[in-house]
Amino acid sequence: MISASGLSVRLGERDVLDGVDFEVRRGEWVGVIGPNGAGKSTLLKALMGLVRHRGAIMLDSRPAGGLKPRERARLLAYAPQTPALPRDMTVFDYALLGRTPFIPYLGRESRHDREVTESVLDRLDLTALATRRVGELSGGERQRVVLARALAQEAPALLLDEPTTALDLGHQQQVLELVDRLRRTDGLTVVTTLHDLTVAGLYADSLLLLTEGRAAAAGEPARVLTEELVGRHFDAHVKIEPGPDGRPVVHLVRGGP
Repeated sequence: MISASGLSVRLGERDVLDGVDFEVRRGEWVGVIGPNGAGKSTLLKALMGLVRHRGAIMLDSRPAGGLKPRERARLLAYAPQTPALPRDMTVFDYALLGRTPFIPYLGRESRHDREVTESVLDRLDLTALATRRVGELSGGERQRVVLARALAQEAPALLLDEPTTALDLGHQQQVLELVDRLRRTDGLTVVTTLHDLTVAGLYADSLLLLTEGRAAAAGEPARVLTEELVGRHFDAHVKIEPGPDGRPVVHLVRGGP
């Protein structure tokens, strides 16, 4: 579904990404992890065509560079970590923007577009906030509204930049379980950046560890979330044990470096 070869991004005087190879199969969930400044968010922006890059990106076996913005938007939906939100727009109208790739130029949304948006708001526990202005929402509520817009797009691939930031524990689980359910039932392809390594290992099929703009490791969570790799690249003292389902659970150890 998504692949990149030799993906590099230079911002100012710094190579934020340097020769990253990346592949996501249809219906797979890939978690992108790494310390701050490793290039995780930049990777998603490059896939969306939001930053200039070198290297090749393929979307559904098509060169991304040859796609028009509306064509790319029908393949990829993107929820940034810190979007610019119109304060006076209602929650419903903002989520409805996700239907833009399907609305004709100079046209209006259809009944189907509104039904899709209503369904997404319901799934994210946002129906009661549908008429509220975005500027009146808490940080966690805004985070869910951004995700609602992306899900309303109904693209086959979903790129989420830190989707659980600012969410309380219950809404974190609600969002992750919803994304996982869509992946399993609808074949949704998912790429997420995540700070919480245990959460990344719990939900993702595979992980990509970035450090200083390069791919340091990739593969199944148990292969990437090792005490040696996490300790070296995050400069942290950790203990990693298998959880109830066998997936790795990362514990901080007090008194570490």
